[in-house]
Amino acid sequence: MLYIRFMRLVVRLEETGYLRYFLLTLAVAGLFLGYNLRNFQDMSNPEAMDTAQVARNLAEHKGFSTLFVRPFSVCLLQRTATEKYGPQKLGTKEDRGMLLGMHPDLANPPVYPLVLAGLMKVMPPAKYEVAGNSKLISPRLWNRGGGFWVYPPDFLISLFNQALFFGCVVIIFFLARKLFDPLVGWTSAALFLGTNLFWRFSMSGLSTMLVMFIFLLLVLCLMRLERGIREGLWAHRRQLLTAAGIGALTAVGCLTRYSFGWLIIAVVLFLGFFAGQHRIVLCVTALAAFTLVLSPWLMRNYRLSHTFFGTAQYAIYETTPPFPENRLERSLDPDLNRVEARQLWFKLVTNVRAIVEEQLPRLGGSWVSAFFLVGLLVMFQNPALSRLRFFVLFCLPILLVAQALGRTQLSEDSPVITSENLLVLLAPLVIVFGVSFFFTLLDMINLPARELRYPIIAVFCGIICLPAVLNFFAPRTNAVAYPPYFPPQIQQISNWVKEDDLIMSDVPWAVAWYGKRQAIWHTLDAQKEFFLISDFQKEIKAIYLTPVTMDARFLTQWVRASEHSWGSFALEFLLKKELPPYFPLRRAPTGFLPEGLFATDIDRWSATQTPTAKAPTK
Repeated sequence: MLYIRFMRLVVRLEETGYLRYFLLTLAVAGLFLGYNLRNFQDMSNPEAMDTAQVARNLAEHKGFSTLFVRPFSVCLLQRTATEKYGPQKLGTKEDRGMLLGMHPDLANPPVYPLVLAGLMKVMPPAKYEVAGNSKLISPRLWNRGGGFWVYPPDFLISLFNQALFFGCVVIIFFLARKLFDPLVGWTSAALFLGTNLFWRFSMSGLSTMLVMFIFLLLVLCLMRLERGIREGLWAHRRQLLTAAGIGALTAVGCLTRYSFGWLIIAVVLFLGFFAGQHRIVLCVTALAAFTLVLSPWLMRNYRLSHTFFGTAQYAIYETTPPFPENRLERSLDPDLNRVEARQLWFKLVTNVRAIVEEQLPRLGGSWVSAFFLVGLLVMFQNPALSRLRFFVLFCLPILLVAQALGRTQLSEDSPVITSENLLVLLAPLVIVFGVSFFFTLLDMINLPARELRYPIIAVFCGIICLPAVLNFFAPRTNAVAYPPYFPPQIQQISNWVKEDDLIMSDVPWAVAWYGKRQAIWHTLDAQKEFFLISDFQKEIKAIYLTPVTMDARFLTQWVRASEHSWGSFALEFLLKKELPPYFPLRRAPTGFLPEGLFATDIDRWSATQTPTAKAPTK
């Protein structure tokens, strides 16, 4: 019976001319299901977990607050309070670091958490808590073999980003079809859909797909404005409104990822060169709208920390010699004057060289970028194409410099799948122009029959999509991103402390997201700065270390880090089987060593009568 109904549907679609779209939808759905079944993995990026837990706080009406506390954020809040109220009086205890309540978020722009908060209103993450015995409390769909398999909120966030990914595919198709022809549109959309890099970004939980979607909308608006001015179809008022919309859309992109704001320079350059006789007025209008939309959030940050972009404003200082790795964000009182101008210049030059060597040749996610780079030598008769290509060339150096100066330890840990990868935003346009140049070369070949073009196009698409295709034949990806993240264990140790207790950890973003407990990044040392927080800010009830610390480099990250580094702390515990005598957290359950370490002030686990959640072997 179902087969007969299905065949009737197929016949009806064929009669109406929609059969190919129906088959295309089935193919895309099959690709989506197959890719997720074989390649989905829980969040492994700190930024993704950070924004997710901020979004959950918003969904629970706690404002733009965070459970992931950076010591540097505490420092900025303390400095602002000191400037406002003067030095703290001896014998008084003031919450100037804002640790006793919900800590304000100074690291993330607001748009992506707001969007995720709306998603969480529909599917609340609280219904997917993990028990200490590594089994999910609710739906068995997320179990495998009776044990933990996938954390559902991670998958739902990934699902949302994949919807944005498909939205980008649709925009690329219509943009390429409008600029060139339907065949270029279909090929560009297929290559974007079949590029492994974009699938990985859509599953990462990062805001990249949303930022790329906003960027493509910005390009569409610029193209419509350019055409309306060039063909004399638009009145001056409509031009002003569109320019204001372009500025506002750029500000929304900036409020999704701060570095996106640098593209206002490319927008103004584009309007200045191609906006006709009213170019100055349109540039001012776009800048005014950009500033107007951006100002309320910047004022909020300045009121809290006397900085417009919070801790993100100091990314330029990270990975410089005075602040290697993530030492700046883990510092309670960093001396930024130690960073010299020549060190910033060296950071710029070194990172630009690395980006040009490694990322620029793969600008489109594959070697289709080679067609784009060579295609720069081809002149277009259509002025819209030439002007759009100029916009890409305006954006390229701006994003290159912004990415080089804003590079932090996040890019060292994950060079490609990170929010600091800004050049990937240009990938859709690179693919469109690369495909157009491929067809230009194809048209120069004298083929015996025109129908032979289609096998050549199919081979071209197959080679570029080969990495994504091979994923279906490679071993299935382990859905658990261990080491170091194992949600059942993180939720178990979080359930051992109270909701308003403070945990110190080397993965505080994971404790905040999976465990829903306030977690501060482990300080630069296990003695002085630990006690500066625990004694004078808020008492630290537990310490949780993972393979991030336990499996770190012995010489550089344990011995040379500091006299009382957390590596030395862990080593002393491993050798002596007891915690240092000066350390106030004296109780440690079994089952964590040698991959991890958990210590607290009192025995908090015996009453639960549940064994320690074992992390999977790798």
